[in-house]
Amino acid sequence: MTHVLKKSIVSIMSENVVSKDIPAFRTRAITKVYGGHGTAKVHALDGVDLDLPEGELVVLLGPSGSGKSTLLNILGGLDHATSGQAWFRDQDLTTMTDRQLTRYRRDNVGFVFQFYNLVASLTAAENVALVTDIAPNPMPAEEALALVGLQDRQHHFPAQMSGGEQQRVAIARAIAKRPGVLLCDEPTGALDSKTGTAVLAALEDVNTQFGTTTLVITHNAGIRKMAHRVIRFQDGRVVEIEENKTRIRAHEVTW
Repeated sequence: MTHVLKKSIVSIMSENVVSKDIPAFRTRAITKVYGGHGTAKVHALDGVDLDLPEGELVVLLGPSGSGKSTLLNILGGLDHATSGQAWFRDQDLTTMTDRQLTRYRRDNVGFVFQFYNLVASLTAAENVALVTDIAPNPMPAEEALALVGLQDRQHHFPAQMSGGEQQRVAIARAIAKRPGVLLCDEPTGALDSKTGTAVLAALEDVNTQFGTTTLVITHNAGIRKMAHRVIRFQDGRVVEIEENKTRIRAHEVTW
């Protein structure tokens, strides 16, 4: 990446800087209950209280069904809480209509999932442009791809790229609209250690260089050492919050 391109990206991302006096996310007594009316109720979340500061990289750990993805979906505006409150900065997510949540997701949230969800018939740059076409103030697709080290692969199709490269395209697509937060659900779950490390490095760079609040769900406990804080879930509840005084880099993560 050239010096000029780095400067351009920094300028673009810095426009999204906000006060760190207000947490990126707050939740109070959040619950999510599925079922009822003759079926067994499942308490996916059972009274979750959290404060997540701006600019941190946060890892969510816990067994399947412990509530991690449910919380991520509520914070990302993909689902409604049954009760309690959740805020993004000073916006109360739990009072928003579906239309308002759609706008919230469009303007503020970047999603990265385990499976890349790229359009096979589009190049890397065209896949990223799908988001930039609807975002209010996006960065150019080529700059987003440069940020994750794929400036030389922008005209390649997904089938011509490795799994790690495809996941980095997905990250570029997520950050191209300059979101306030990145929400990542098992972003390395389908990758081997080498390609997984490259993906973690891309997330690390976005968080470190631009202060993008980044939440990562993972079953790889080694990733927890990268985080500013680690939140452990069990049976729909937060059972432990650990802050790392010393953090490791992506290339030091063990698999």
